[in-house]
Amino acid sequence: GIRNVLRFASAIPRDHSGFLCGNTRVVCVFHRPAVRRMCTPAEVHRPGRVELSSAFDSIVKVFTVSASPNWFMPWQTKQQRESTGSGFIIEGRRIITNAHCVADQSHVTVRKHGDPTKYTARVVAVGHECDLAVLTTDSDEFWASTQPLQFGGIPELQDPVAVVGYPTGGDNISVSVGVVSRVEPQQYVHGATSLLAIQIDAAINPGNSGGPAMMSNRVVGVAFQSLEGAENIGFIIPVPIIQHFLEDVKRNGGSYGGFPVLGINCQAMENPQLRASAGMRPGESGVLLCKVRPMTDAAEKLRMHDVILEVDGQPVGNDGTVHFRHRERISFDYILSRKFPGDLVPLRILRDGVRLDVDVVARPIRQLVPIQQYDMLPRYFIYAGLVFVPLSQASPPSRAPLPKPPPPSPP
Repeated sequence: GIRNVLRFASAIPRDHSGFLCGNTRVVCVFHRPAVRRMCTPAEVHRPGRVELSSAFDSIVKVFTVSASPNWFMPWQTKQQRESTGSGFIIEGRRIITNAHCVADQSHVTVRKHGDPTKYTARVVAVGHECDLAVLTTDSDEFWASTQPLQFGGIPELQDPVAVVGYPTGGDNISVSVGVVSRVEPQQYVHGATSLLAIQIDAAINPGNSGGPAMMSNRVVGVAFQSLEGAENIGFIIPVPIIQHFLEDVKRNGGSYGGFPVLGINCQAMENPQLRASAGMRPGESGVLLCKVRPMTDAAEKLRMHDVILEVDGQPVGNDGTVHFRHRERISFDYILSRKFPGDLVPLRILRDGVRLDVDVVARPIRQLVPIQQYDMLPRYFIYAGLVFVPLSQASPPSRAPLPKPPPPSPP
């Protein structure tokens, strides 16, 4: 028969199976030594485990055929290449993925977990600045029996997260688990901009891009890049950036407007003599305005050497940070990343010893020389054997340095 033996967990041999009940482990031993009852997942507590089986049907693999422009011969494109990424379903029959997964795309298909069929998809909206894109498919068969994933918040440090997607090394869905290591603005490689990001120690490999980072069956981020040359340093796009992107697309009728900025550069005021020379009071903090971009609203309302004391009602530290949560601090650019084009940003400044309240309109900056260009072919003009193209930082440098002049001939 079956004997139920109650023992303390520390006294149980490793070859016995059972489950915890308070401080006591219940061990089930069968009469036949070779047979033991296997515990169900619900009976065994696994620290750090993130249950995701219910979300697998909402995570897709993205197949992209793309062709980048040829900057040396702008009248043609480079050879087509195939790549794969990940994505997940949200409400409104939409799929979230990374912008770099569908950049310069000519054909996109998606495949659900456990479904051998690839469905033709199209790009609804793309924001290369924040490395996010929205896809959809017109196939009703694809959307059958799918449930959209819900968004969570910004996780705390050391919270366990699971990155789900289709990384290189296999074709089936993959799960890697880690913890939140850091929350602060990071450089987005694809968009060449700085926005809020979450650093995790879960493995993020090629193919994971666009896949969700899950916690308690809710999406807390989108995997998008990792730090080359380092171990276990990956980054996910947090929910506030994702929601800002989706709301921006909604406000602009399906097109992406961008993240607004003030168009200013500031200098830290950690030097006490610098603060004293600006007329700041003891205990007062802020940053010194050292550059203002022309053709912005800030150029009309701010001056060089103004001291920014508060941004949107939050005091600015001497290092340019504001209170984030608990004892964490973050660059005051995070406040601007929550605004939309055309929003007013209240500032409290110190100018010539006088404290003033100024409202500045935040707008996206349009670079005179674009940094990144995707989903478009370069314009060009041919005249007398010369090819002229608009200047951009995406243009490659010259193939070879100019030849040195020959040495002067002897007299």
